[in-house]
Amino acid sequence: MVVDARDATVPAMQAFGDVAATISEQTDVANAQVIGVNQAGDTAQILVTPASGPTDPKTVDLMQSIRDSETGMHEQIGVNYGVTGQTALETDISDRLQDALIPYLLVVVGLAFILLTLVFRSLLVPLTATLGFLLSVAATFGATVAIFQNGWGGLVGNPQPLVSFMPIFLIGVVFGLAMDYQVFLVTRMREEYVHGASAKDAMTIGFTHGSRVVTAAALIMMSVFAAFIAEPNSFIKSIGFALAAAVFFDAFVVRMVIIPAVMALLGDKAWWLPAWLDRILPNVDIEGEKLQRELPAHALEGEETVAAR
Repeated sequence: MVVDARDATVPAMQAFGDVAATISEQTDVANAQVIGVNQAGDTAQILVTPASGPTDPKTVDLMQSIRDSETGMHEQIGVNYGVTGQTALETDISDRLQDALIPYLLVVVGLAFILLTLVFRSLLVPLTATLGFLLSVAATFGATVAIFQNGWGGLVGNPQPLVSFMPIFLIGVVFGLAMDYQVFLVTRMREEYVHGASAKDAMTIGFTHGSRVVTAAALIMMSVFAAFIAEPNSFIKSIGFALAAAVFFDAFVVRMVIIPAVMALLGDKAWWLPAWLDRILPNVDIEGEKLQRELPAHALEGEETVAAR
């Protein structure tokens, strides 16, 4: 703790002692003492030693209780103070990241939904893609927490809480890979459907061709990420496991099983787009449909020119 007594209504040293005494009365405090004063004598550092460990919930509760007590101390003797240390820093960072997680997820998923709608000219295809991604992330978090935080399977000798920035990091990396796998699979389905194939045939042909690319890409990424599991550092180990598990869930469960099944069940409805939205969206011709229509016309013009000569 850093205590500022410049506006104190009592002598500075007395203010420091009063703060230390008040903190000592808090539950779970083993010791609280002044360990340093600046040259001006108006600011001091107080060391508070909790009875519990840095990551123990009791220590977090103690830190919050000390912070909540500042208002009362300021009203009594006019001092201000701040709480720092390992527990305070980790808690503050976790809170900031947690507050940013939902807006971050909404922006990433929302932009991807708009782009996929623009490319595939469908509402249900982007919807299934984003819902599948959320399913992959949920399964990955569940498996990672079960093994590295709860100690399931005995794979980790010292289970401990996961680092606070893992969710944001994992969402960013996995979302990029998931959308790549979705585009690999569904682009060929869309191409076949636009060129006249039935919805079921388009799904079958697209899956037959796209699954090879997805399988190869997923195996490569899983091998790279899984290599980090052999590291002795638990943080690196958990990151490697989470990324490898996310690729497995998304590529082999969501993209290769759930998405084709949903596409088959939806049939022609998978490519449904409201007429008003179809008029608004620009036509991104990724299948080359316009080129297919232009080529016969140019070929016919070429034949007429040759015949005239």
